[in-house]
Parts: sequence; structure tokens; C-alpha cells
Amino acid sequence: MDALDTVSLSILLGALLVLVGILSSLVALRFGAPLLLVFLLLGMAAGEAGPGGVRFDDVRLAYLVGSVALALILFDGGLRTRFATFRSVLAPSLTLASIGVFFTAALTAPVVVYLLGLSWLEALLVGSVVASTDAAAVFFLLSGRGLRLRPRVAATIEIESGTNDPLAIFLTILLVELLVAGDRPWPSIVLSLLGQGVGGAVLGLIGGRATVLALNRLALPQGLHAPFVTTAALTVFGVGQALHASGFLAVYLAGLIVGNRPTRAHNTVIAFLDAATWLAQIVMFVLLGLLAWPERLLANAGAALAVAAALMFFARPVAVLLCLAPFPFSWRERVFISWVGLRGAVGIFLASIPLLVELPNAQLYFNIGFVVVLVSLLVQGWTLAPAARWLRIALPRSEPAPRRVELDLPGQLEQELVGYHVGTNNPYLRRKIVPSWAKPVLVVRDERVLAAAEAGPIKPGDHIYLLAPPEKAQVLDRFFVDMPPPQKPDPRLLGDFFVGGDITLGSLGEIYGLAIAPADRATTLADHFAARLGHPPQPGDVLPLGSIALVVHAEAKGRVTRVGLRLADADPEPSIRARRRPLRRLMRRVGSLVRALLLP
Repeated sequence: MDALDTVSLSILLGALLVLVGILSSLVALRFGAPLLLVFLLLGMAAGEAGPGGVRFDDVRLAYLVGSVALALILFDGGLRTRFATFRSVLAPSLTLASIGVFFTAALTAPVVVYLLGLSWLEALLVGSVVASTDAAAVFFLLSGRGLRLRPRVAATIEIESGTNDPLAIFLTILLVELLVAGDRPWPSIVLSLLGQGVGGAVLGLIGGRATVLALNRLALPQGLHAPFVTTAALTVFGVGQALHASGFLAVYLAGLIVGNRPTRAHNTVIAFLDAATWLAQIVMFVLLGLLAWPERLLANAGAALAVAAALMFFARPVAVLLCLAPFPFSWRERVFISWVGLRGAVGIFLASIPLLVELPNAQLYFNIGFVVVLVSLLVQGWTLAPAARWLRIALPRSEPAPRRVELDLPGQLEQELVGYHVGTNNPYLRRKIVPSWAKPVLVVRDERVLAAAEAGPIKPGDHIYLLAPPEKAQVLDRFFVDMPPPQKPDPRLLGDFFVGGDITLGSLGEIYGLAIAPADRATTLADHFAARLGHPPQPGDVLPLGSIALVVHAEAKGRVTRVGLRLADADPEPSIRARRRPLRRLMRRVGSLVRALLLP
């Protein structure tokens, strides 16, 4: 019975720790604290050296939980990455995620050698442990503070953070093997690196496509789609690791493929993975916190703080500046990308690997990695939002994230139901614009469900539901939520998009970020064509309007009644094309190859 009581108390204690961690996220959101920091401190407080007094030294269990959590985090990151975003920043992101990781580790190593007197191999191991960035911590802080980054900067950081973990993990494991087994020929190291990378990429492509095929072909019971995808992701990861390929790269690519192909229950899968990822992170962070002893951390605090300072103010900035030199980023964007390199879960997870294999100085590596992560979260984490504003990288949100309802429709993959609440100040009420690829089907008014034709004009307080392609569902936010104008037209807004001739120029300007003179804001498209064409309108007539083009689609009695929208023709000048750098052309070709492999 004592054994049963021990198990019951362990379950109770574990559940209470997780519950406190979940509730503490509300505090983190309120004060802008990095959530990882909250969980780590909670684990330290519950540990044997803290007031909780829980004895925990099972490094193997912490490694197992950390591997599962990181696999889910990477898969979820790939699942949420639209390939259009991935493609637009492929070159700089992959440069940062590959060469940048090497540079960061190599530039950190001399500081470690000087301060701690370790060998160069051991110093490179410490540099590799802290070389990768944490996307979850970065975007949690930015969303919690109500900030939106410039699209190119946000996409670069997101893709870099999602793709640099596999390389940092590989470097750490490789260096641990070298320290355990002794010298190893460099040709063998290079071949091992290539083999793991290629093997992980192949397994990711096969696993992602197989998951999509099975998800769409198998008649799974309702509710099992999300567990199936999650289990498939862990299977891809496990097969990759068992075959000595990069399971972390494989699971990220699998998520990228699944997220960019039409699949059943897409929204259910996203919601389920959200919950699974959060739970896995909480458990992993608490366990890693339990492994840390404050007394041991303080014993190496001076050297660890110096390593953290060298990483934040020297190694990361130099690596970013070198990697982004061939690409057209402004100095403000480069400085911000340098500062946004928060260390997080991967760093502490990698610091536990030397403990697992019982390397000499393993506790020293763990203490340094742990302190570096804490300092990064405290210093960079709390200054991230002010830095974004100071460098003018952030665009302020006009209101919190939109409340959008998305519902899958069984029996087909091309359309889903998207719903919005139309408040008193909803932009739809003043613009009256809905893209032609979104079809209003239902209106909920005064607790009554009405067909769109039956409801008539939309009124304040209504809930409107539209059919839209899943890949364009988020684009509808711009029609029903007050949002800052885009820096350039989104092709998803323009494709097959027609509006009536009574729509005003001001309404279009709000959607597309066009500079419309105040005197022209109330001018309708029909009046605009009448004033500018100089002849009766005919279908096919085109008028430029900033960065888009207005095309006459229909007319009646000399007045334009329907207008199509498309991107204005813009061909780069020959001189501009001639100045394109060879590296950028090469990366475009690499991007085309990756796109062909991922999305045939």
C-alpha cells in the first residue's frame, strides 16, 4: 500500500505542478515575462534545493520528455509555416540557421577557453549548446505585448528559429561523441553531417506526404485525426533518430508539408497540437528546472554571465551581420534580428546530454547553459518589445488578435466555414467589401439563424459566416477586423476579386494600404473611371491605382458596374536586375528546388 500511496502522491504533485504552470501563464502574459522562465523557476522552486524539496535526478527521463517536446514543437512550427512565407525568406533564414549556428558556436568558444580553461573541443560544445534560438519564447513575448513585426523580419526569425535546432542538436551530439570516443577523421565528420541532413530531409518528405495521404484517405472516426497526426509526427521523429538521421529536421519538414497541403480536420489538428505542445513544454521545463541546483549554478555564475554577455553582444551580432550581408536588410532589421536571438528550451535540453552520457565537466556545461538561458530570457526577453519599437521594426496592433471561427466541412477539402462578429465599429460596415472567393452563407441575428439572402444587409451585432478556401481564411481578417494597412498588396486579396462600381477609393485604400488623397476618398470606382478614362468604359479597360490595377469587368449605360482587381504590372529595370548578386540567384534556385520537393 505504501507503494500505491507513493504513486498517487507523485501523480498529485505532478498534476499540481502542471496546473500551477498553466495558471502562471496568465501572470506571464500580464507582465510580459518569458513563459519558459516562469516554468524553469517553478521547477527550481519545487526541486530538492528549493522550498518544494522534490528529489529529482533522472536525466534519462528529462532527456526523453525533452525529445518528445522538441519534436512536437518543431512539427507544430512547420505546420503553421505557410510555404509562401517560407519561400520569401528562404535564403536569409537558412543562412542564419546553418552558417549562423556555426559562427555563433565558433565565436563563443574562445571566450569559454579563456574564462574556464577548457579545451577547444569542450569550448565548441558549450558554444553549440547555446547557439540555437527559441521561436516560442520570441513570439509569445511579441504577441503578449501586442506587437506585430515587419513581415520579412518576423518570417526570417520564425524560419530561422524553426530550422536551426536540428543543426545545433547535431553539433552537440557530434562533439559529445568526439569527447567520448576521442579523435575522429574530419572526412568522417563531414560525411556524418551530410548523411544525417540528407536522411532527415528524405524522411521528412516521405513522412509528411504519407501523413497527408493517410489523413485524407483513411475514414478515421471523428476526433482521431489530431491524435493520428501527432502520433505520425512522433513516428517520423523516432524513425529518423533510430536510423541515425536527423529526426528533428525530419519532423519539421513533415510538419511543413502537412501544413501546406489540403487535409481533413486541419483546424482540429492545429488546436490539438497547440494543447499537446503547451503541455509538453510545461512538463519539459519543469523537469529541467528540477535538475538545476541554485548552489551549483552560483558556483559557476561569474563565468556563465561572461559567456552570456559574449553571446548576446558579440557572437550572435557578428554571426547575423556576416550571414545577412548578401541580403537587402536595413541596419535596424539586422540589429533587431541580432538581439532577438533568445535562448530557450533547446539550450537547456542540449546541456543535459553531457549529463546523460556522464562526460567529465558535464555539470559545468549544464550550469553554464542553464545560466545563459536564464540571462537571455531576463535581459533580451524583457527588452524585446522596447527594442522592436525603438528600432521601428514593430507595427502596433490596433486591437487584440481577431476572434475568428473556423469550421471544417466534412466530405470536401476546398472550403471551410469562417465566422466573425460584426460589432458597431466593424470595418465591414463602412466598406461593404467581401472578396469574391468568400461566399456569405449564414447570419446569426438575435439568436436566429438566417440564410444570407434572407438576412439582407449585415447589421451591428450580427455574426456572419462565410465559405472560403482554408488557405485564405486568415486573409478575411482584413475585411472584418481593423488592421494596419499592408506594406504591399497580398496576392491572396486580389485573386479573382471583383467589387461593385459603388465602392469608394477610400475603402480600397484601407484594404490595400494605398495612398488615396483625402479629396478622393469618397469617390466611387464608377466616378473614378468616368473622370480618368476619357471615353465610355469598355470591359478590359485598365486604370492603375497605386500598386494595384483596376480592370473594368462590366458596365451599363456608360457607367462601370463591376471592377476586377489585380497587381499592377511591375517589371524590374534592367539595371536593377543586373545588380542582383550571384548568391541571391543561387538561393532562388535552391528555393525552387525545395518548393518542387515539398509541394509538387
